[in-house]
Amino acid sequence: MGTTPFLSFLLVSLSIVSVTGDAGLIQKTCKTTKYYDLCMSALKSEPTSLKSDPKGLAVIMVGIGMRNATATSTFLSSQLLSTTNDALMKKVLKECADKYSYATDSLQTAVQDLAMDSFDYAYLDVMAAMDYPNACHNAFKRYQGLAYPPELARREDALKRICDDVLGIVNLLVW
Repeated sequence: MGTTPFLSFLLVSLSIVSVTGDAGLIQKTCKTTKYYDLCMSALKSEPTSLKSDPKGLAVIMVGIGMRNATATSTFLSSQLLSTTNDALMKKVLKECADKYSYATDSLQTAVQDLAMDSFDYAYLDVMAAMDYPNACHNAFKRYQGLAYPPELARREDALKRICDDVLGIVNLLVW
């Protein structure tokens, strides 16, 4: 998507101006999060994290959240194409695909906020991204007999956990 070049540019920019980090900084930063193991595995999987300060680590985690939300929106769009006869299911899948797209947009804005040291706004944007999956889940609840797909529940949980960890890192930046 169009956000990848921007995110890559921002990550490179942050790593150039950041204090060189290390595995100890990643560990210390992840200790401030709700899902320590998720944070550690996510940041260790990103080579730029070893050269990032806490703000750069937050940007990396936001990028991971953006990839999750984008992949979920794409997944929902593909489900929309394969659901041929059920108009109600198509309607809800489209609504959910849109919600995950909005989550991606909110996370993109959070990256911009972090770049400007607007940590309060970054926090709010991550909270919004974390809430969009709830709107999707609620769309399924509105219609009796429409089951919430287990794969979507798994993806929802993953995005919420990633966003929760981002919030922990952003809280560290505020203090």
